[in-house]
Amino acid sequence: MKADVHPDNYRLVAFKDMSNEDVFLTKSTVNAKETIDIDGSEYPLVKLEISRTSHPFYTGKTKLVDTAGRIDKFKNKYAKFKK
Repeated sequence: MKADVHPDNYRLVAFKDMSNEDVFLTKSTVNAKETIDIDGSEYPLVKLEISRTSHPFYTGKTKLVDTAGRIDKFKNKYAKFKK
C-alpha cells in the first residue's frame, strides 16, 4: 500500500439534518465553521439539508406530487405563446 495517501486529521464531527433536527456523530475530515455541544463535548458541526433520517428512500414515506395539475398549469401558462 502507498504511504501518505489517506488524511491524518480524522475526528468526530456532528452532522445535523436541518429538515428534522436529527444529529449524528461520525468520523470525518470535513472543515466546519460552526460547533455544537453534545453531552458536554464540543464537536465541529456540518448542516445537511437531507440525510438518511429524512430522505424518502430510507424512510419509506413518499410525497404525493400532483403532476397532472402541474402539466395543465404549464400548458395554460404558455398557451399564449403558441402560434
